[in-house]
Amino acid sequence: MADNPNLAFLQQRNAAARLLDPAPSGDELEAMFQAAFRVPDHGRLQPWRFLQIEGAGRERLGDLFVSAASTDGEEDSEKLAKIRSKPLRAPMIVVVIACISEHPKAPPVEQRLSAGCAAHNLLLAAEALGYAGIWRTGGMAFNRHVMDGLGLVANEEIVGFLYIGSRNGKAKPIAPVDSRRFVSQWPPASGEAG
Repeated sequence: MADNPNLAFLQQRNAAARLLDPAPSGDELEAMFQAAFRVPDHGRLQPWRFLQIEGAGRERLGDLFVSAASTDGEEDSEKLAKIRSKPLRAPMIVVVIACISEHPKAPPVEQRLSAGCAAHNLLLAAEALGYAGIWRTGGMAFNRHVMDGLGLVANEEIVGFLYIGSRNGKAKPIAPVDSRRFVSQWPPASGEAG
C-alpha cells in the first residue's frame, strides 16, 4: 500500500500560498469542475455553484474587498491597500458557493459539507493536473457586502476562495500524522477508555 501512487498523491497534498501563472484553462478547468461535481450529494441537490475570477476580475474583487472593509469602518490606507491586493496573489480565484435549499432528508449542514467537498475536489483536481492552490476564507468570505457584490442570494453562502495557479517553488514537506491521535475503535476493547 505504501507504494500506491494514488495514495501517495493524497497523503502528500498541501496548500500552496505562493502561486504564479499559468492557471488551468480550457479542458483542464472543465475536468476540474467535473471532479467537483462528483462529491457526496444527498438527494442530488447539487448545492453548490462557482464563480471563476481571472485577469481584471481579480482587481474588481480587490475593490469589492476594500468597499466591504470601508463599510465596516476600516480607514487605514495601508490596510486597505493590502486588502485590495489579496486577490492578486494567484492568477485565478474560484469562489465556491453553497446553495442551501429546503429538503426533508438533506439538512443544510449536509449541503454545506457537499459544497466543501466540491471545493476540496477542485483543489485535488488542480494538483492532479500539475497546478496548486490554497483554500482561503477570512472575514471577506462571511461579509454580506462581499456576498451581495458577488451576486449571492439569501440562501447562498461563500464556502471559500480557492486561489489556483502554478506553485512558486517546491511543495513544503509535511510530516505524517500519527493516526492514533484521531482514530479509535468503537466499541473500545475492554479496559480501554471509551
